[in-house]
This record gives sequence, C-alpha cells and structure tokens, in this order.
Amino acid sequence: MKLVLITIMKEFEKDICNLFKASGISIYSTSTIEGHKIQKPENIQDNWFSAERDTYDSKLYFAFTSEELIDKMLNEIEIFNVNKAETNPVRAVVLNVEKFI
Repeated sequence: MKLVLITIMKEFEKDICNLFKASGISIYSTSTIEGHKIQKPENIQDNWFSAERDTYDSKLYFAFTSEELIDKMLNEIEIFNVNKAETNPVRAVVLNVEKFI
C-alpha cells in the first residue's frame, strides 16, 4: 500500500479527475489549499520591497492505493505536465505506508 499526494492549481481540477480515472484510481480525497510562491524581482528597483508573495488557489489530492496504479498516475501526470501545465506543473509525491487499518 502506498500514498500518493498531488498538488494542482485549481484551474486543473477537471483535468486531474480525468487523470485519476485514466490511471484506474477510483477512490481519492481532496482538500482546498492555498499555495504561496515568494518571488524575488530580477531588478530590485522593479519593486519597493525585497520580495513579492503570490497566493494561488490550489487543491491537494491524495489516495491510498497500489504501486501499480500510482505508477500509471505518475505517467499520466508527466504527460499532462508536458502538454498542458508547463508553467504550473502538477506535483506528486509517493510515500510508503507501513501500517494501516
């Protein structure tokens, strides 16, 4: 059993649901989150402050499933990122689950 955690920009919500379906993961959970990105301007004169913070509406998806289905999902995400999400790619991490009930 493994746990996959996936973060996306809210605009990709329908797309990620299709990726879950394509990979065979039929049970997953979601949570609305707020993403933050601290950007430093190239030229300090472009901004009165030393750094600027951007906030993004995001979603967190997670699923407990088999390694085989997670591998399919990661492949789907790679293809999606190349074709549609180059500037704000979907991020995923896989964790081992040692025990569960």
